[in-house]
Amino acid sequence: MAATINDVARVAGVSISTVSYALSGKRPIGEKTRQRIEAAIAELGYTPNAGARALAGRRTYILAVTEPVRPDTHTPAHMAFVLATANAARAYDYDVLLLTQDESLGGLQRVTTRRTVDGIIVLDVLAEDERAELVRSMGVPAALVGVPDNTEGLACVDLDFAAAAELAVDRLANAGHRVIGLLGHPESVYERGSNFTVRFRDAFLAHAQRRGVEARFAMPERTIPSVRSAMEHVLGPDRDLTGLVMHGEDTIQMRALDILREEGLTVPGDVSVISAGSTFDTSTFTPPLDTIPLIPEQSCSRAVELTIAQITGEAEPRVELIPPTYVERGSTAPHR
Repeated sequence: MAATINDVARVAGVSISTVSYALSGKRPIGEKTRQRIEAAIAELGYTPNAGARALAGRRTYILAVTEPVRPDTHTPAHMAFVLATANAARAYDYDVLLLTQDESLGGLQRVTTRRTVDGIIVLDVLAEDERAELVRSMGVPAALVGVPDNTEGLACVDLDFAAAAELAVDRLANAGHRVIGLLGHPESVYERGSNFTVRFRDAFLAHAQRRGVEARFAMPERTIPSVRSAMEHVLGPDRDLTGLVMHGEDTIQMRALDILREEGLTVPGDVSVISAGSTFDTSTFTPPLDTIPLIPEQSCSRAVELTIAQITGEAEPRVELIPPTYVERGSTAPHR
């Protein structure tokens, strides 16, 4: 397998951006650093591909970021990913051009055919995403923050939502909870095929079955009556629910906690609660919640890195899943 710019950076002990600067001449590089990079290139036999060499003299230093704006879009979470992408791009001296839903396909075709941008970052990926098909067909440097059903020829990076769901189930099952619930996103998010919500839901329900745990699932809208109805379902008529995983917006999760208090149920005394795939700070909740966080900087910085690697050198299509982590804040306890 041919050496890549990632390999050069690893052997030279520098960042990919530093190797990029050394190859392009866009920034001055210290002599000792340059010598290490040149030695690594010689050792590995690294040669930038023809497309990268051609681009080196006429890059725009702009990345297109396609982030759909839909009626049910939760703006704070989505903008966190846009900001994380912009910050990661700045580390490579790149700016970003934001494309919204109205111009998602037409805009991508326009900016790539006119060479307005050097690469594309695709956010909020669907299981069957037209943007992924466009990126694949055009062969433009790109990375997806998310995993569509067909990943052939694509660079994708995301939190391992299936592993996150299994981690949540195991946490509750290992503590003796036999009836658990999943409070998810609004139904429209699942219907359109949002990849991360479907992956989490399916893994949660399948793993609960493997663990011999009864699992209940509800999809509340953002209104208080809808959250109340969803909580009625997961709590059950006998109020036998003892473990709850919430994979949704912060406002929905806070309303669910309010309803538990109205029911006279304590956390974690009566119900152990975990917030999963959260981009927000659950330490400010009442009570603070254990969380399996979704950190935009992790996936977005890696997506930018993969895109820059395609622009400046060799990069193999790949799917990278970030292992989930568990942060304890005292909202789970053994089943009494």
